[in-house]
Amino acid sequence: MCVEFRSERSDRAPGRELLAQLNTLLDAQYPGRVVRPGSVTTPEEMAPPRGRFLVGYAEGQPVAIGGLRPLDDEVCEIKRMYVVPHARSRGVGRALLAALEEAARELGYTRARLDAGSEQRHSRKLFAATGYRSIPPYNENHIAVFFGEKIL
Repeated sequence: MCVEFRSERSDRAPGRELLAQLNTLLDAQYPGRVVRPGSVTTPEEMAPPRGRFLVGYAEGQPVAIGGLRPLDDEVCEIKRMYVVPHARSRGVGRALLAALEEAARELGYTRARLDAGSEQRHSRKLFAATGYRSIPPYNENHIAVFFGEKIL
């Protein structure tokens, strides 16, 4: 599947709607998340000048989202990766991750971190296959079972 990634805002359409779909999925996978979220990321954190939010389009339709936010001057965190169901298992997640890493490099980051919960098995496999090594927890996300880092 050929996907074009554009830098947009997570609080505007279509990113806002895809983010709502992701949140619905996460709420179903992790009962109690609504009351006690694992990680909160604001639209401003994923906006320029130090953040980025990408929307992936295939044949003009939004099929993926993902963001990055600064942790410090050299390290960013990849957040809110989501691929719509009909575009899964077609390389979109891998392309999204690569686009986020490229955006991180363009912003001057030298390392990227991310985390994933127990139900995000496919994501964890993707992260391992693309060079993310397991590190000790770097945040307070009680849902996460995997914390990873990659040198960019």
